[in-house]
Amino acid sequence: MFGLRRLHVLDRVAIGLLATGLVCVATGLLPTGSAADATTRVAPLVAFLGTVIVLAELTTRAEVFDVVAARIARAGRGRYPLLFALCVAFASVTTIALNLDTTAVLLTPVMLAMAARVGIAPLPLAMTTVWLANTASLLLPVSNLTNLLAADRVALSPLGLAGRMWAPQLAAIAVTAACLWGFHWRRGRRGAPEPGGTAPGTGPGAALAADVRPGAGPDARGADRSPDRYAPPGPHRPADPVLFRACALACGGFLLAILVADVELWLASATAAAVVVAAFAVRDRAALRLSLIPWRLLVMVPGMFLVVETVNANGLHALLASAIGDDDGLVGMFRAAAVGAGLSNALNNLPVYLAGEAAVPLADHDQLLALLVGTNAGPLITPWASLATLLWYERCHAYGVRVPLGRLMGTGAVLSVAAVTASVGALALTR
Repeated sequence: MFGLRRLHVLDRVAIGLLATGLVCVATGLLPTGSAADATTRVAPLVAFLGTVIVLAELTTRAEVFDVVAARIARAGRGRYPLLFALCVAFASVTTIALNLDTTAVLLTPVMLAMAARVGIAPLPLAMTTVWLANTASLLLPVSNLTNLLAADRVALSPLGLAGRMWAPQLAAIAVTAACLWGFHWRRGRRGAPEPGGTAPGTGPGAALAADVRPGAGPDARGADRSPDRYAPPGPHRPADPVLFRACALACGGFLLAILVADVELWLASATAAAVVVAAFAVRDRAALRLSLIPWRLLVMVPGMFLVVETVNANGLHALLASAIGDDDGLVGMFRAAAVGAGLSNALNNLPVYLAGEAAVPLADHDQLLALLVGTNAGPLITPWASLATLLWYERCHAYGVRVPLGRLMGTGAVLSVAAVTASVGALALTR
């Protein structure tokens, strides 16, 4: 009991979900055949999730993200509008190419450190990370676990899914950028760091403020600056250039494997992770520890699958089928997206997508992709709406960044409605 009390609340949720799923199987609430189907389906997802997180963790330790973040800050040339555009592009590419959970866990600290370097409050950069972790996750199967499921259902390769979802993805990113600038980045909103804040790169627990105050204030070096400009930081040089190059090449190879060679995602991520692990075994063996394995996610995802299959088998399927309907036209697409977004904010997007997918008729591919839009770009209102948001919230708390819940939910509601509407409209126009 003492050990259980020491666990993080998300650890308890993960263990509780798996235990509940196993109890459902043991008691017969979930038929054995359905449980076997769910296990078969989740196995490659779990393999991918475990290996891609290890890849991303070690890539971060090799300072690949730090180098990119410093280059972005320098590329902004001291101008906040240009820096904003570069940060939006960086967060979008990271989400699309790695996945939204990687963005939430690993890009968040990089963005928070960048805030101190460029002399603004952490909240605009933190919100850039969490919003684009969700809304930029439509394009590739690798971007989101739900995309893996949808691509399998509609029999689309990674390039095939990208060919179908490029317009919704562009629409979602454009709307997100507009909301980020209006709510968080424009002059008078982006604020400044707390006086006496911790220097960049100090890690968890740094005294980085998230309250936004009007006015330019001093920059990270204490000098006066224009409200529209910042002092660009110096270049970041990785401590071990060999590890840096090995991890950068492994990430590049991973992307080529899934986009060009059409290798299965779990196999590509496992191969890239193996290359990175081998490099660290030679150059920095102390970095290879069991805590690299994301056991919370590896426990939570199978448990979530089993619980949702149980609920589906005991009445949820009929309710969702009635709510979504069987219209594959424009009205049906918006209806499916609205159900997906609404229930994702009430529950969580992964189980909602799983349940909704089973309720969409097999031939209604457009309606299924609209449901995908709702469950990916819509869960922006509540902190529990997506696993990525939960992980991001935890990272912000660990870094001492206060995120006002009322503002998070209010601005998230505006973006959720706007992004889902724009993306489904783009999906309908390009089908």
